[in-house]
Amino acid sequence: MLHLRVTVPAERRHDVVELLREDAGVANLAVLPGCSIKPPGDLILADLARESADDVIRALRELQIDVVGTISLDAVDTSISHAAERAEHEAPGDPSDAVIWEQVIRATDADSALSVTFIAFLSIAIVLAAIAIVLDSAVLIVGAMVLGPEFGAMAAVAVGLVHRRLSVARRGIVALTVGFAAAVGITTVLAFAARALGWIDASLIDAARPQTGFIISPDKWSLIVAFIAGIAGILSLTASRSGALVGVFISVTTVPAASNVALAVALGDSSEFRGSLLQLGINIGAILVAGVLTLLVQRTLWRRVPHAAPRPAGRHHP
Repeated sequence: MLHLRVTVPAERRHDVVELLREDAGVANLAVLPGCSIKPPGDLILADLARESADDVIRALRELQIDVVGTISLDAVDTSISHAAERAEHEAPGDPSDAVIWEQVIRATDADSALSVTFIAFLSIAIVLAAIAIVLDSAVLIVGAMVLGPEFGAMAAVAVGLVHRRLSVARRGIVALTVGFAAAVGITTVLAFAARALGWIDASLIDAARPQTGFIISPDKWSLIVAFIAGIAGILSLTASRSGALVGVFISVTTVPAASNVALAVALGDSSEFRGSLLQLGINIGAILVAGVLTLLVQRTLWRRVPHAAPRPAGRHHP
């Protein structure tokens, strides 16, 4: 279940109440007249099934409630109510398949913001991955993959393209471009410093790296893994399953590839530079294509689910 909170001018209250009253997925509905101070008006509270949320939000926006008031949505972790069970049963589709598109768009937009924090996390991840390559440590590589924040920006590009929110797609592209450039630049400077101190040298290029050698060897499997990870990542975002998203981070070698680009520059190895850059490009490209296709399929399938039927006037439930 989800908890919907709407603030609306008093003269628009009737429209919102009728809209919510007629939706089969709404379990509980309460109106608090005059309780909203900013913006001034009424406060309307409702619990609704996840399957109904996208239709309800779209209908509220068609009424321009987001312009004259506010709309917010929160997850309800536990709901003990026969009314809630009935609403989930009557709402169309399955909760795990339902997608709240506005929530996805706004979440990816927020995750793709180019900020000091975004660059810091990406830089730390790439530096950590560079150390992992030097030490040939699979454990450190996994840690660096989980730490990297880049998937949010890639998801924002896919979501922005599918839903024609070009500003969201632009933010994602800028975050990826500037973020990786800054993080690789920082790692390169640190790698030059490590070389000057004698901590690393050109012999690292020829050393056996059974745990991390895959980073510079892109092949068909790199493409397949990245594509599958892109599908899983989008599904975990639209279904709000953060646990599955961690597995996606571990599957994608964008951060390790970027770290090896920095090491290759510092050590002057053009072959490793090209291989790592190709690996990075394959991963980002495959994830974006998979993300766009997954979103298109989800949107098409969800549109075919019948809308919730309005409750007839005077209908009472036991």
